[in-house]
Amino acid sequence: MSWSRPPRPHRGHVLSRRSGPRHLTRRLTQLYGGLVLYGASSALLVASGLGLEPWNVLHQGLAERTGLSMGLVLTVVGAAVLLLWIPLRQRPGLGTVSNVLVIGAAMDATLAVVPDAHGWTARIAMMVAGIVLNGAATGLYIAARFGPGPRDGLMTGLNRRTGLSVRLVRTAVEITVVATGFALGGTVGVGTLLYAVTIGPLAQAFLRLFAVPPASGGSTVVAAAPPRRAILRR
Repeated sequence: MSWSRPPRPHRGHVLSRRSGPRHLTRRLTQLYGGLVLYGASSALLVASGLGLEPWNVLHQGLAERTGLSMGLVLTVVGAAVLLLWIPLRQRPGLGTVSNVLVIGAAMDATLAVVPDAHGWTARIAMMVAGIVLNGAATGLYIAARFGPGPRDGLMTGLNRRTGLSVRLVRTAVEITVVATGFALGGTVGVGTLLYAVTIGPLAQAFLRLFAVPPASGGSTVVAAAPPRRAILRR
């Protein structure tokens, strides 16, 4: 009788040998709660009119040119970026696909009920709320460990294929999308700068707050894990 060591899971996945229903329920709640909150927080930045996060500058510019809703454009762009994973040999997780489907819908739903802010006090308050909630949404979503968003996966895939640092790849990609979005009519302003400066520390703080403890009891669950250095950006 021979014995051999079981194969190790793919490094892009996290294997939880004993993940009970309650543990999985918490992770799924964080995943979808985070995605909905991300879409809602991005809508607050749109309503403030003081500047958007990099990818949403592009989404807004495309929405202005095509007449489509911003949420629908976000979904279409997310799907297109996901197709770029194929030559990069990236593996999507449940969170990756859900990201494409949920955030845009949540953004459009929020924009339908939240009025544009008038007056500097209201606009600044809405901008700050949008950035802080976006950081919370990032922490919820990534801590659930169901896979990175399509745009983060694109950046880490390019990092592996080109050998360039994640920071350099991210900077180049985001400068490109901001410049393109601005040329198309997207909003760049103080909110864009404030977001760039604060989203990293905010996301890290909320990641620690919403970290899912190790599972205990239950059945095996395999879920894609986000790249170690990736921070979700829409």
